[in-house]
Amino acid sequence: MAEDLAAKVRELYEDAEYALLGHLTRALAEDIDSPRWAELKLAAVGNLREAVETIAEALQQDANGAIAEALIEAYGRGRQAAVAELGALDIGRELAARRALPNASAVDRLAASYAEDTRPLYQRITRAVVDTYRSVVARASASTLLGGLTRRQASQRALDQFSHRGVTGFVDSSGRSWELASYAEMAVRSVTARAAIEGHIDALAEIRVGLVIVSDAPLECPLCARWEGEILTLGPESGPHTIRAEHSVQPSQLLAPTRTVAVHVAGSLLEARAAGLFHPNCRHSLSAYLPGVTTRPPHHATPGTTYEDTQRQREIERHIRRWKRRQAVALDKQARRQAGVKVRAWQAVMRSHVAAHDDLRRKPAREQIGSAR
Repeated sequence: MAEDLAAKVRELYEDAEYALLGHLTRALAEDIDSPRWAELKLAAVGNLREAVETIAEALQQDANGAIAEALIEAYGRGRQAAVAELGALDIGRELAARRALPNASAVDRLAASYAEDTRPLYQRITRAVVDTYRSVVARASASTLLGGLTRRQASQRALDQFSHRGVTGFVDSSGRSWELASYAEMAVRSVTARAAIEGHIDALAEIRVGLVIVSDAPLECPLCARWEGEILTLGPESGPHTIRAEHSVQPSQLLAPTRTVAVHVAGSLLEARAAGLFHPNCRHSLSAYLPGVTTRPPHHATPGTTYEDTQRQREIERHIRRWKRRQAVALDKQARRQAGVKVRAWQAVMRSHVAAHDDLRRKPAREQIGSAR
């Protein structure tokens, strides 16, 4: 429901990373054949820091604005989904008639959560680039003094090593390595998905719909597969249990007895979330469960394609981006050409992998490190 909203923010981070790599490479390449190169480079650290800080500040400002817009849009989509699900019933028409504004406190809370999650990125950007710059200068100087490599060769080798993980890459609290744009995209997709879900369940709560059903997403991960097609309560009751609920469509006769149906509930939404449902990059969604009316969602069969195949595709994308970064930090045509050969080789691997699995689609945007070329 909110997946596409992350694309704009990802592009901002990709372009920022490409600009950072460009600044770093140009700063190191300037006067590279001068005997005073190391001295000149260390004297120019302040200029590089200023340029990087300008990029980081612009990135943060643009990203925060895009996030605010995305959260409001996602929350609104969640409400609209509730209207669409219930439109044929009286409660649906009641909900559609309301002109509710996005829940400002919920949107603000989610925006604050995103800011907290991405603060390490902005804190790291300037230091990472400047540290990389100093390290390349030191390595190139040492290699030249030892006579093993030319300054250009030593600089290129050091830049290649840093570009392998992304100059602005970092390790999160769980020990997982991230690229700048990949982490930002994950954070945006997660927070906008939460906004859409909150908008959805807030709308349902307004008309006292207390049950929801989880979608069946293709190529789901093992973490959330157990919740597919299950009914959850929006209340505090946890654990599997069966309830008697009023049928959503009652007899029109005035004195006719109220119809009820048995509903098996897998647990609470809070419980399912705590167990892994709606983890970062999760593709599942919720819809209102109307007793006696709603049916289990159809299963999305993916013969010949597994969750592991999707993870292999993500791995190939990382290789393509890695070699494109190598191109971006190339100090001469030969290094750029060699990196280009690797890019094309991994793109061929991607074409072969996608062609072998009917349910996979190539996503060129995920193979980029920035569109400002």
